[in-house]
Amino acid sequence: MATRRIIDDDRLTAVGLLVEVHRGLTNKFATGLSKHGLSENELEILLRLGRTPNCQLRMSDLAAQTSLTTSGVTRVVDRLERAGLVERRSCESDRRGTWAVLTESGLARVSAAVADHIEDVERWYTGLLTEKQLAGLMEALRIVRDTVRPEAVAGVAEAAVAKTVRTVG
Repeated sequence: MATRRIIDDDRLTAVGLLVEVHRGLTNKFATGLSKHGLSENELEILLRLGRTPNCQLRMSDLAAQTSLTTSGVTRVVDRLERAGLVERRSCESDRRGTWAVLTESGLARVSAAVADHIEDVERWYTGLLTEKQLAGLMEALRIVRDTVRPEAVAGVAEAAVAKTVRTVG
């Protein structure tokens, strides 16, 4: 009987498949995003802002939630701000903090891009799976994400509180 080699471990295959899928999807999505003048990083920031209460996050929380460094987020937000898609606002509760806020123009741009992007997502990812497979995959990915990147939801609760404070006050 042959001894199983450590390099044939299925855990390595699981990680390898995840990396290959990410690279493949990134390549497939890039063409559609470029039609809207957006990069993958710009879309990620616009989506995170748009899907957060009051369409805003602290810059530090935005960096924690994305795959970018703090300086990388600053550069992307700079570009988005010059394009009128995002604006910065001072954080009232912490003078050192700055909010990145999605503008109406930014929401319109990301919404238009997402309308096409959803078709690519369906074609190359979710449409290849049954509802049960997709639900299981999302559950599994959240378990792993919450363990390796618990900061991925940083600032969401604070943004909701900031919205409530502004609407009430």
